Amino acid sequence: MSFSYPDLRQLAADQQAVLLSEDEWLATHYSGQIKSFDDYLKYSALIRPFIKQLVHNILATGADVVMDFPANTMRQRSWFLNLCREAGCEHQMIWLDLSDEQCLKQIAQRRLEQPEQAAFDTEAVFHQVTAFFEPPTADEHLNIVTSEFAGDARYGVKQ
Repeated sequence: MSFSYPDLRQLAADQQAVLLSEDEWLATHYSGQIKSFDDYLKYSALIRPFIKQLVHNILATGADVVMDFPANTMRQRSWFLNLCREAGCEHQMIWLDLSDEQCLKQIAQRRLEQPEQAAFDTEAVFHQVTAFFEPPTADEHLNIVTSEFAGDARYGVKQ
């Protein structure tokens, strides 16, 4: 399956879902504290228990959730799958199948639109993160939707 969404906010609106953004959570709770990839890993791990409980609570109301979170590694995707299994919900992983050039253009645009992230959203960090990327495999049992919109692999969960 393939689709193109220029904006996850629009996807959430179209699905009448709640949008949760890792970037927004990190910026709200750890403003100015993420200066390196190691900082990102630390703070990203700290918000996961809160996100998990929030997703479960939202799904319990009957609403769907669009999660604007990276799923670049098998470990990250496993966290999402476990979250969905525990909540008893369906999921879709939106895989943005892009070249490095397309991703770097998106990062440059994001640096202009979100200058507070400019110190971390760099080409060097992109290459550091990309070194860990693992494409999804059939063994992971993911419901994959492929998109040509720029960004990271993202997740959506459905009641």
